[in-house]
Amino acid sequence: MIASPLYIRRLTLAIFSLFLISSSLPLLHAQDWVRTGSNLNNQRIRLAAADFKPVGDDPQLPSLKTTFDATLFNDLSNAGIFEMVSKSMAPSALPGSPQEISLLQWSADPANASMVAFGAISATNGRLSVSGWVYDAKNPSSPQVLGKQYNATASQDNSRQMAHRFADEIIARLGGGLNGIAETKLYFVSSRTGSKEIWQMDYDGQNQHIVTKLGSISLSPRVSPDNTRLAFSSIGKEGWTIRMFSLELGRPVNFPAGIAGGSNLSPAWSADGAHLAFSSSRSGDPEIWVADSNGGNLRKLTAFKGPDVAPTWNPKTNAEIAWVSGRTGLPQIYTMDVDGANIQRLTDGGYAISPSWSPNGQMLAFSWNRKYGPGAPGGQDIYVMDIASRRWIQLTHDAGSNDFPSWSPDGRHLVFERAINSHTSIWSMLADGTEQQELTHSGKDFMPNWSWK
Repeated sequence: MIASPLYIRRLTLAIFSLFLISSSLPLLHAQDWVRTGSNLNNQRIRLAAADFKPVGDDPQLPSLKTTFDATLFNDLSNAGIFEMVSKSMAPSALPGSPQEISLLQWSADPANASMVAFGAISATNGRLSVSGWVYDAKNPSSPQVLGKQYNATASQDNSRQMAHRFADEIIARLGGGLNGIAETKLYFVSSRTGSKEIWQMDYDGQNQHIVTKLGSISLSPRVSPDNTRLAFSSIGKEGWTIRMFSLELGRPVNFPAGIAGGSNLSPAWSADGAHLAFSSSRSGDPEIWVADSNGGNLRKLTAFKGPDVAPTWNPKTNAEIAWVSGRTGLPQIYTMDVDGANIQRLTDGGYAISPSWSPNGQMLAFSWNRKYGPGAPGGQDIYVMDIASRRWIQLTHDAGSNDFPSWSPDGRHLVFERAINSHTSIWSMLADGTEQQELTHSGKDFMPNWSWK
Protein backbone atom coordinates (compact mmCIF):
# COMPACT_ATOMS: atom_id res chain seq x y z
CA MET A 1 0.00 0.00 0.00
CA ILE A 2 1.36 3.45 -0.93
CA ALA A 3 1.27 5.96 1.89
CA SER A 4 -0.50 9.28 1.44
CA PRO A 5 1.64 12.37 0.67
CA LEU A 6 0.88 13.79 4.13
CA TYR A 7 1.92 10.54 5.77
CA ILE A 8 5.12 10.44 3.75
CA ARG A 9 5.82 14.04 4.69
CA ARG A 10 5.32 13.26 8.38
CA LEU A 11 7.59 10.23 8.19
CA THR A 12 10.35 11.89 6.24
CA LEU A 13 10.10 14.97 8.43
CA ALA A 14 11.49 12.60 11.01
CA ILE A 15 14.79 12.40 9.24
CA PHE A 16 16.78 14.32 11.85
CA SER A 17 15.78 15.51 15.35
CA LEU A 18 16.23 15.95 19.05
CA PHE A 19 15.66 18.00 22.15
CA LEU A 20 14.85 17.61 25.83
CA ILE A 21 13.52 19.69 28.68
CA SER A 22 15.96 19.03 31.45
CA SER A 23 17.91 22.23 31.85
CA SER A 24 17.03 25.91 32.05
CA LEU A 25 20.48 27.44 31.56
CA PRO A 26 20.57 31.06 30.48
CA LEU A 27 20.92 31.57 26.74
CA LEU A 28 24.49 32.85 27.03
CA HIS A 29 25.60 29.72 28.88
CA ALA A 30 23.79 27.55 26.36
CA GLN A 31 25.61 29.27 23.53
CA ASP A 32 28.87 28.67 25.38
CA TRP A 33 28.45 24.88 25.47
CA VAL A 34 27.27 24.80 21.87
CA ARG A 35 30.28 26.83 20.72
CA THR A 36 32.65 24.66 22.72
CA GLY A 37 31.06 21.42 21.53
CA SER A 38 31.08 22.55 17.90
CA ASN A 39 34.65 23.94 18.00
CA LEU A 40 33.46 27.49 17.40
CA ASN A 41 34.72 28.72 20.76
CA ASN A 42 34.32 32.38 21.69
CA GLN A 43 37.65 33.92 20.63
CA ARG A 44 38.09 34.55 16.92
CA ILE A 45 41.39 35.16 15.13
CA ARG A 46 41.50 38.56 13.41
CA LEU A 47 42.45 37.64 9.86
CA ALA A 48 43.05 39.80 6.81
CA ALA A 49 42.71 38.32 3.32
CA ALA A 50 44.50 40.59 0.86
CA ASP A 51 43.39 40.67 -2.74
CA PHE A 52 45.91 38.61 -4.69
CA LYS A 53 48.41 40.39 -6.92
CA PRO A 54 47.81 39.78 -10.65
CA VAL A 55 50.88 38.73 -12.63
CA GLY A 56 50.84 38.92 -16.43
CA ASP A 57 48.46 40.40 -19.00
CA ASP A 58 46.36 37.35 -19.98
CA PRO A 59 42.86 38.61 -20.86
CA GLN A 60 41.27 35.93 -18.65
CA LEU A 61 43.21 37.01 -15.58
CA PRO A 62 41.01 39.88 -14.28
CA SER A 63 37.85 37.77 -14.09
CA LEU A 64 39.73 34.75 -12.68
CA LYS A 65 41.32 36.96 -10.02
CA THR A 66 37.94 38.48 -9.10
CA THR A 67 36.49 34.99 -8.64
CA PHE A 68 39.47 33.82 -6.58
CA ASP A 69 39.55 36.87 -4.29
CA ALA A 70 35.79 36.82 -3.63
CA THR A 71 35.69 33.06 -3.02
CA LEU A 72 38.66 33.08 -0.64
CA PHE A 73 37.26 35.95 1.43
CA ASN A 74 33.80 34.36 1.53
CA ASP A 75 35.17 30.95 2.59
CA LEU A 76 37.21 32.46 5.41
CA SER A 77 34.28 34.63 6.50
CA ASN A 78 32.01 31.57 6.62
CA ALA A 79 34.45 29.48 8.65
CA GLY A 80 33.08 30.69 11.98
CA ILE A 81 36.52 31.04 13.58
CA PHE A 82 37.81 34.31 12.12
CA GLU A 83 37.09 37.98 12.63
CA MET A 84 37.71 39.17 9.10
CA VAL A 85 39.37 42.52 8.45
CA SER A 86 37.13 44.55 6.18
CA LYS A 87 38.57 45.21 2.74
CA SER A 88 38.07 48.92 3.40
CA MET A 89 40.48 48.71 6.36
CA ALA A 90 43.20 46.81 4.51
CA PRO A 91 46.33 48.52 3.16
CA SER A 92 46.04 49.44 -0.52
CA ALA A 93 49.23 47.59 -1.55
CA LEU A 94 48.84 44.07 -2.97
CA PRO A 95 51.74 41.96 -1.67
CA GLY A 96 52.39 39.15 -4.16
CA SER A 97 55.26 37.51 -2.28
CA PRO A 98 56.87 37.45 1.18
CA GLN A 99 59.40 40.03 -0.01
CA GLU A 100 56.61 42.51 -0.81
CA ILE A 101 54.58 42.44 2.41
CA SER A 102 54.96 44.98 5.19
CA LEU A 103 53.61 43.27 8.30
CA LEU A 104 53.65 46.54 10.21
CA GLN A 105 51.05 47.97 7.81
CA TRP A 106 48.76 45.00 8.41
CA SER A 107 49.21 44.73 12.17
CA ALA A 108 48.69 48.47 12.76
CA ASP A 109 45.34 50.25 12.85
CA PRO A 110 42.95 50.27 11.12
CA ALA A 111 43.57 46.69 9.91
CA ASN A 112 44.95 45.48 13.24
CA ALA A 113 45.30 41.98 11.79
CA SER A 114 46.77 39.07 13.71
CA MET A 115 47.14 36.97 10.57
CA VAL A 116 47.39 37.92 6.88
CA ALA A 117 46.64 35.74 3.84
CA PHE A 118 48.20 37.06 0.62
CA GLY A 119 49.76 35.97 -2.64
CA ALA A 120 49.88 36.16 -6.42
CA ILE A 121 47.75 34.80 -9.26
CA SER A 122 48.76 34.41 -12.89
CA ALA A 123 47.37 32.96 -16.12
CA THR A 124 49.67 31.87 -18.97
CA ASN A 125 48.92 29.74 -22.03
CA GLY A 126 45.66 28.49 -20.60
CA ARG A 127 47.14 27.60 -17.19
CA LEU A 128 46.21 29.23 -13.89
CA SER A 129 48.79 29.47 -11.10
CA VAL A 130 48.34 30.64 -7.53
CA SER A 131 50.97 31.13 -4.83
CA GLY A 132 49.59 31.88 -1.38
CA TRP A 133 50.95 32.49 2.11
CA VAL A 134 49.66 33.11 5.60
CA TYR A 135 51.84 35.25 7.87
CA ASP A 136 51.60 35.98 11.58
CA ALA A 137 51.49 39.78 11.57
CA LYS A 138 52.39 39.92 15.27
CA ASN A 139 55.53 37.81 14.88
CA PRO A 140 57.78 39.57 12.34
CA SER A 141 60.87 37.57 13.31
CA SER A 142 59.32 34.25 12.22
CA PRO A 143 56.07 35.09 10.48
CA GLN A 144 55.32 32.28 8.01
CA VAL A 145 52.46 30.02 9.05
CA LEU A 146 51.59 28.54 5.66
CA GLY A 147 52.79 28.56 2.06
CA LYS A 148 51.01 26.83 -0.85
CA GLN A 149 51.10 26.69 -4.65
CA TYR A 150 48.33 25.54 -7.00
CA ASN A 151 48.22 24.98 -10.77
CA ALA A 152 45.35 23.99 -13.05
CA THR A 153 43.69 24.72 -16.37
CA ALA A 154 42.53 28.35 -16.43
CA SER A 155 38.77 28.38 -15.77
CA GLN A 156 36.28 29.96 -13.41
CA ASP A 157 35.59 26.59 -11.78
CA ASN A 158 39.28 25.97 -11.13
CA SER A 159 39.74 29.49 -9.80
CA ARG A 160 36.97 28.78 -7.29
CA GLN A 161 38.45 25.38 -6.44
CA MET A 162 41.90 26.83 -5.82
CA ALA A 163 40.40 29.42 -3.49
CA HIS A 164 38.41 26.70 -1.70
CA ARG A 165 41.54 24.59 -1.29
CA PHE A 166 43.65 27.46 0.03
CA ALA A 167 40.85 28.46 2.42
CA ASP A 168 40.62 24.90 3.74
CA GLU A 169 44.40 24.81 4.25
CA ILE A 170 44.20 28.07 6.23
CA ILE A 171 41.26 26.86 8.32
CA ALA A 172 42.95 23.55 9.12
CA ARG A 173 46.18 25.31 10.14
CA LEU A 174 44.60 28.06 12.24
CA GLY A 175 41.44 26.28 13.40
CA GLY A 176 42.81 23.50 15.56
CA GLY A 177 43.52 20.96 12.84
CA LEU A 178 39.92 20.48 11.71
CA ASN A 179 39.52 20.32 7.95
CA GLY A 180 37.61 23.20 6.40
CA ILE A 181 34.34 22.72 4.54
CA ALA A 182 34.99 24.86 1.45
CA GLU A 183 35.37 21.78 -0.77
CA THR A 184 32.36 19.90 0.66
CA LYS A 185 29.04 19.39 -1.14
CA LEU A 186 25.37 19.69 -0.27
CA TYR A 187 22.70 17.37 -1.63
CA PHE A 188 19.05 18.36 -1.61
CA VAL A 189 15.66 17.81 -3.22
CA SER A 190 14.35 20.36 -5.73
CA SER A 191 11.16 20.57 -7.77
CA ARG A 192 12.48 23.27 -10.12
CA THR A 193 12.36 20.91 -13.15
CA GLY A 194 8.76 19.84 -12.52
CA SER A 195 9.54 16.63 -10.62
CA LYS A 196 11.27 16.16 -7.29
CA GLU A 197 14.86 15.23 -8.10
CA ILE A 198 18.12 15.09 -6.14
CA TRP A 199 20.46 18.04 -6.74
CA GLN A 200 24.00 18.93 -5.69
CA MET A 201 25.70 22.25 -4.91
CA ASP A 202 28.86 23.59 -3.31
CA TYR A 203 28.67 24.34 0.41
CA ASP A 204 28.12 28.05 -0.30
CA GLY A 205 25.22 27.55 -2.75
CA GLN A 206 27.31 27.86 -5.92
CA ASN A 207 27.39 25.35 -8.79
CA GLN A 208 23.85 23.97 -8.38
CA HIS A 209 23.10 21.08 -10.72
CA ILE A 210 20.76 18.11 -11.00
CA VAL A 211 21.94 14.58 -10.10
CA THR A 212 18.97 12.27 -10.69
CA LYS A 213 16.57 12.44 -13.61
CA LEU A 214 13.92 9.90 -12.66
CA GLY A 215 10.88 12.06 -13.43
CA SER A 216 9.22 10.97 -10.19
CA ILE A 217 9.39 11.95 -6.50
CA SER A 218 12.73 11.40 -4.78
CA LEU A 219 13.31 12.36 -1.14
CA SER A 220 15.85 12.23 1.67
CA PRO A 221 19.22 12.13 -0.14
CA ARG A 222 22.08 10.73 1.94
CA VAL A 223 25.60 10.68 0.55
CA SER A 224 27.96 7.87 1.56
CA PRO A 225 30.98 8.63 3.79
CA ASP A 226 33.34 8.19 0.81
CA ASN A 227 31.22 10.47 -1.42
CA THR A 228 30.73 7.78 -4.08
CA ARG A 229 27.04 6.90 -3.64
CA LEU A 230 23.71 8.51 -2.83
CA ALA A 231 20.96 6.67 -1.01
CA PHE A 232 17.46 8.15 -1.20
CA SER A 233 13.79 7.17 -1.20
CA SER A 234 11.80 7.31 -4.42
CA ILE A 235 8.34 6.29 -5.58
CA GLY A 236 7.89 4.04 -8.60
CA LYS A 237 5.97 0.98 -9.72
CA GLU A 238 7.05 -0.89 -6.56
CA GLY A 239 5.86 1.96 -4.31
CA TRP A 240 8.29 3.84 -2.05
CA THR A 241 11.71 2.21 -2.29
CA ILE A 242 15.25 2.92 -1.11
CA ARG A 243 17.38 3.52 -4.17
CA MET A 244 21.11 3.83 -4.67
CA PHE A 245 22.84 6.14 -7.14
CA SER A 246 26.53 5.90 -8.06
CA LEU A 247 28.11 9.35 -8.26
CA GLU A 248 31.12 7.80 -9.99
CA LEU A 249 29.07 6.05 -12.70
CA GLY A 250 26.33 8.69 -12.90
CA ARG A 251 23.50 6.15 -12.74
CA PRO A 252 21.37 4.09 -10.31
CA VAL A 253 22.88 0.88 -8.93
CA ASN A 254 21.22 -2.13 -7.33
CA PHE A 255 20.11 -2.10 -3.68
CA PRO A 256 17.79 -5.12 -3.27
CA ALA A 257 16.99 -4.55 0.41
CA GLY A 258 15.16 -1.34 -0.46
CA ILE A 259 12.49 -2.95 -2.67
CA ALA A 260 10.23 -5.21 -0.64
CA GLY A 261 6.70 -3.84 -0.28
CA GLY A 262 5.31 -1.19 2.01
CA SER A 263 6.87 2.25 2.28
CA ASN A 264 10.67 2.36 2.44
CA LEU A 265 11.95 5.76 3.52
CA SER A 266 14.67 7.90 5.12
CA PRO A 267 17.98 6.05 4.59
CA ALA A 268 21.05 6.70 6.76
CA TRP A 269 24.65 5.56 6.29
CA SER A 270 26.82 4.08 9.01
CA ALA A 271 30.06 5.97 9.57
CA ASP A 272 32.14 3.24 7.93
CA GLY A 273 29.87 3.10 4.89
CA ALA A 274 29.28 -0.63 5.41
CA HIS A 275 25.60 -0.42 6.41
CA LEU A 276 22.42 1.48 5.63
CA ALA A 277 19.56 2.00 8.08
CA PHE A 278 16.11 2.99 6.86
CA SER A 279 12.42 2.88 7.73
CA SER A 280 10.20 0.22 6.16
CA SER A 281 6.57 -0.83 6.66
CA ARG A 282 7.10 -4.19 4.91
CA SER A 283 6.18 -6.02 8.13
CA GLY A 284 3.23 -3.78 9.06
CA ASP A 285 4.07 -0.67 11.06
CA PRO A 286 7.05 1.34 9.81
CA GLU A 287 10.11 -0.01 11.64
CA ILE A 288 13.85 0.66 11.52
CA TRP A 289 15.78 -1.86 9.45
CA VAL A 290 19.50 -2.22 8.69
CA ALA A 291 21.16 -3.82 5.68
CA ASP A 292 24.69 -4.11 4.39
CA SER A 293 25.54 -1.42 1.85
CA ASN A 294 25.18 -3.96 -0.97
CA GLY A 295 21.62 -4.73 0.15
CA GLY A 296 22.35 -8.02 1.90
CA ASN A 297 22.00 -9.19 5.51
CA LEU A 298 18.73 -7.33 6.17
CA ARG A 299 17.48 -7.24 9.76
CA LYS A 300 14.83 -5.39 11.75
CA LEU A 301 15.86 -3.32 14.78
CA THR A 302 12.54 -2.07 16.19
CA ALA A 303 9.26 -3.82 16.93
CA PHE A 304 6.63 -1.66 18.58
CA LYS A 305 3.21 -0.34 17.65
CA GLY A 306 3.50 3.06 15.99
CA PRO A 307 5.79 4.35 13.22
CA ASP A 308 9.58 4.28 13.61
CA VAL A 309 11.33 6.48 11.04
CA ALA A 310 14.27 8.75 10.26
CA PRO A 311 17.34 6.95 11.65
CA THR A 312 20.68 8.73 11.99
CA TRP A 313 23.94 7.00 12.94
CA ASN A 314 26.38 8.23 15.57
CA PRO A 315 29.32 9.11 13.26
CA LYS A 316 31.86 9.02 16.09
CA THR A 317 31.13 5.63 17.67
CA ASN A 318 29.25 3.97 14.79
CA ALA A 319 27.50 2.04 17.58
CA GLU A 320 24.27 3.99 18.16
CA ILE A 321 21.28 5.10 16.14
CA ALA A 322 18.91 7.95 16.93
CA TRP A 323 15.48 7.89 15.32
CA VAL A 324 11.91 9.15 15.57
CA SER A 325 9.09 7.02 16.97
CA GLY A 326 5.36 7.62 17.33
CA ARG A 327 4.89 4.73 19.75
CA THR A 328 3.56 7.05 22.48
CA GLY A 329 1.55 9.35 20.18
CA LEU A 330 3.26 12.43 18.77
CA PRO A 331 6.75 11.77 17.35
CA GLN A 332 9.63 11.79 19.81
CA ILE A 333 13.38 11.14 19.56
CA TYR A 334 14.94 7.92 20.80
CA THR A 335 18.38 6.31 20.73
CA MET A 336 19.38 2.65 20.65
CA ASP A 337 22.41 0.47 20.10
CA VAL A 338 22.92 -0.80 16.55
CA ASP A 339 21.51 -4.19 17.55
CA GLY A 340 18.24 -2.59 18.72
CA ALA A 341 19.05 -2.85 22.45
CA ASN A 342 19.31 -0.13 25.11
CA ILE A 343 16.43 2.04 23.86
CA GLN A 344 16.26 5.48 25.48
CA ARG A 345 13.76 8.27 24.94
CA LEU A 346 15.34 11.70 24.68
CA THR A 347 12.40 14.04 24.11
CA ASP A 348 9.21 14.46 26.02
CA GLY A 349 6.53 16.65 24.53
CA GLY A 350 5.70 18.62 21.43
CA TYR A 351 6.45 17.35 17.93
CA ALA A 352 10.11 16.30 17.67
CA ILE A 353 11.45 15.14 14.31
CA SER A 354 14.45 15.01 11.95
CA PRO A 355 17.45 14.10 14.15
CA SER A 356 20.99 14.65 12.85
CA TRP A 357 24.03 13.50 14.83
CA SER A 358 27.02 15.85 15.11
CA PRO A 359 30.39 14.60 13.79
CA ASN A 360 31.89 14.36 17.29
CA GLY A 361 28.93 12.30 18.54
CA GLN A 362 28.18 14.71 21.37
CA MET A 363 25.12 16.56 20.05
CA LEU A 364 21.95 16.09 18.07
CA ALA A 365 20.33 18.71 15.89
CA PHE A 366 16.60 18.32 15.30
CA SER A 367 13.37 20.06 14.38
CA TRP A 368 10.89 20.63 17.18
CA ASN A 369 7.51 22.24 17.61
CA ARG A 370 7.38 22.54 21.38
CA LYS A 371 3.70 23.52 21.49
CA TYR A 372 2.27 21.31 18.78
CA GLY A 373 -1.50 20.88 18.64
CA PRO A 374 -4.76 22.58 17.59
CA GLY A 375 -4.61 26.27 18.34
CA ALA A 376 -1.11 26.06 19.80
CA PRO A 377 1.12 29.10 19.10
CA GLY A 378 4.31 27.13 18.55
CA GLY A 379 6.44 26.90 15.42
CA GLN A 380 8.80 24.36 13.86
CA ASP A 381 12.37 25.38 14.71
CA ILE A 382 15.87 23.92 14.76
CA TYR A 383 17.34 22.92 18.13
CA VAL A 384 20.61 21.39 19.28
CA MET A 385 20.95 19.15 22.33
CA ASP A 386 24.01 17.99 24.24
CA ILE A 387 23.26 14.30 24.68
CA ALA A 388 25.21 13.74 27.90
CA SER A 389 23.68 16.63 29.84
CA ARG A 390 20.36 16.79 27.93
CA ARG A 391 20.69 20.57 27.65
CA TRP A 392 19.23 22.14 24.52
CA ILE A 393 19.26 25.46 22.72
CA GLN A 394 16.90 26.88 20.10
CA LEU A 395 18.73 28.08 16.98
CA THR A 396 15.96 29.50 14.75
CA HIS A 397 13.28 31.92 15.89
CA ASP A 398 10.14 33.39 14.28
CA ALA A 399 11.22 32.67 10.69
CA GLY A 400 8.93 30.21 8.95
CA SER A 401 8.93 26.44 9.43
CA ASN A 402 12.43 25.00 9.85
CA ASP A 403 13.31 21.36 9.36
CA PHE A 404 15.85 18.75 8.22
CA PRO A 405 19.07 19.99 9.87
CA SER A 406 22.31 18.38 8.70
CA TRP A 407 25.76 18.89 10.21
CA SER A 408 28.84 19.97 8.31
CA PRO A 409 31.82 17.61 8.67
CA ASP A 410 33.69 20.16 10.80
CA GLY A 411 30.79 20.35 13.26
CA ARG A 412 30.74 24.15 13.11
CA HIS A 413 27.83 24.57 10.69
CA LEU A 414 24.34 23.31 9.96
CA VAL A 415 22.30 23.31 6.79
CA PHE A 416 18.51 23.13 6.96
CA GLU A 417 15.23 23.69 5.15
CA ARG A 418 13.12 26.79 5.75
CA ALA A 419 9.57 27.25 4.44
CA ILE A 420 7.99 30.70 4.50
CA ASN A 421 4.51 30.68 3.01
CA SER A 422 4.89 28.95 -0.37
CA HIS A 423 8.66 29.50 -0.61
CA THR A 424 10.90 26.65 0.56
CA SER A 425 14.68 26.96 0.34
CA ILE A 426 17.96 25.70 1.79
CA TRP A 427 19.71 27.76 4.45
CA SER A 428 22.96 27.43 6.40
CA MET A 429 24.08 28.77 9.77
CA LEU A 430 26.77 28.36 12.37
CA ALA A 431 26.09 25.71 14.99
CA ASP A 432 25.14 28.38 17.54
CA GLY A 433 22.38 29.71 15.26
CA THR A 434 24.21 32.82 14.06
CA GLU A 435 25.09 33.93 10.52
CA GLN A 436 22.04 32.41 8.83
CA GLN A 437 22.09 32.71 5.04
CA GLU A 438 19.85 31.49 2.23
CA LEU A 439 21.62 29.26 -0.30
CA THR A 440 18.92 28.48 -2.88
CA HIS A 441 16.38 30.76 -4.52
CA SER A 442 14.81 28.73 -7.36
CA GLY A 443 11.71 26.56 -7.10
CA LYS A 444 11.09 24.58 -3.92
CA ASP A 445 14.26 23.17 -2.39
CA PHE A 446 14.25 21.00 0.71
CA MET A 447 15.73 18.04 2.67
CA PRO A 448 19.45 19.01 2.53
CA ASN A 449 22.30 16.65 3.41
CA TRP A 450 25.93 17.71 3.96
CA SER A 451 28.68 15.48 2.61
CA TRP A 452 30.91 13.72 5.14
CA LYS A 453 34.08 15.32 3.74
